[in-house]
Amino acid sequence: MTQPNDAAARFLELHRPGQPLLLPNPWDVGSARVLASLGFEALATTSSGFAATLGLLDGKVTRDQAIGHAAQIVAATPLPVSADLENGFADDPQGVAATVAAAIGAGLAGCSVEDFTGRADKPIYEARYAAERVAAAAEAAHAGPQRLVLTARAENHLRGVDDLGDTIARLQSYVAAGADVVYAPGLTRASDIRDVVGAVDRPVNVLAMAGAPTVAELADLGVARISVGGAFAYTAIGALVEAARELKDNGTYGYQRLGAIGREITRSAFPA
Repeated sequence: MTQPNDAAARFLELHRPGQPLLLPNPWDVGSARVLASLGFEALATTSSGFAATLGLLDGKVTRDQAIGHAAQIVAATPLPVSADLENGFADDPQGVAATVAAAIGAGLAGCSVEDFTGRADKPIYEARYAAERVAAAAEAAHAGPQRLVLTARAENHLRGVDDLGDTIARLQSYVAAGADVVYAPGLTRASDIRDVVGAVDRPVNVLAMAGAPTVAELADLGVARISVGGAFAYTAIGALVEAARELKDNGTYGYQRLGAIGREITRSAFPA
């Protein structure tokens, strides 16, 4: 198993602007092993995908559950793993730092912390306070003998705040606070992504989603990492729904085609 410091260094090296790291998001040990067997170079957990395995909606998982899940994904393959730690499971900077310290203990190579409050009335932390939270996370991620690659997320565009100027200002402040990677999920316009990449001197992650540029186009824009969030997990659930409806409503077995693919890949991806 790769040592944490080695994993973090390798993970950061994989962030090459113009040659983006494709970072898929497994939701359990089996999906992690399947993705590793397909040749991906690193993995990241998904808060929504993991929550779905527990029959919960995104945002309903506890810190202990998220850290325990992350440790399972780390142990599943030799690949570096970054964890989606939502808002650090705390409002105050000290609580965020404690979450990052727990992430180090789980053997992770990286983690992300977002500026979403979880409150409908005020969904985004005030900018200065958000930067203080990133600074506390960065200190915890970088100060000790074991390090993490810290990704700071600006959640504006997933939370109904379509303000690119504020997003860029936030990402710049997160860089100044010590973030290694920045991420503004929800951006789909090439011009917006180009502006973000040009405004910060850190690797930029983009969420692959409907309407977003292709991988090749994102590479041309200078993006360094592309992740899928909960999309793969929900795709798997969607396949389950389609198979179940076919059986229930039609009485046919066309879903066996996908089942054969799944059965075959597990034979090579899972330990004998």
